[in-house]
Amino acid sequence: MTSTNSATRAWGGLTIPAAGTYQLDQAHKRVGFVARHMMVSKVRGEFTEATATITVAEDPLQSSVTATIQAASITTGQADRDAHLNSGDFFEVEKHPTLEFRSTGVKSHSGDEFVLAGDLTIRGVTNPVDLHVEFHGVGTSPYGQEIFGFTATTEIDREDWGLTWNVGLEAGGVLVGKKVKIEIEGEAVREA
Repeated sequence: MTSTNSATRAWGGLTIPAAGTYQLDQAHKRVGFVARHMMVSKVRGEFTEATATITVAEDPLQSSVTATIQAASITTGQADRDAHLNSGDFFEVEKHPTLEFRSTGVKSHSGDEFVLAGDLTIRGVTNPVDLHVEFHGVGTSPYGQEIFGFTATTEIDREDWGLTWNVGLEAGGVLVGKKVKIEIEGEAVREA
């Protein structure tokens, strides 16, 4: 490992952030998802309120992430659907106001792609998930902040978390698909 400056270092052919604690930049993040509707189309949405702490370790493969998503911040562009998603049929936000992610380790990496294992908790149910993370690089903002960018994706079966509400369709199939793709885009900023 060799330093290029205090904010970055070389590792595995990449320029990565220096070890330290970083926070998800609220102005540069998207915590989104995609689910099938009526077996023929996709509905996209996002959670507008999410925080994350990323601890970049001296050994980058020992780095960790904790994230909290406010369930009631869900938006799909349709108020009635959002209200239904907040109800007891889905997130039951009055009893379970947050979705939580806690990393358990970096499973693998190749170039700028990493597989981050962790536990995802929805409605009080915790299951393991693998986030496929693409590291987009490091920089310094115009305000002098040390930042790095990333994308993370995974696909889950919502029924594994007790999100089983559905309606059978007369022509076959169901109203809401079981598989949900999670798509996260973000920048992380070094804590002052």
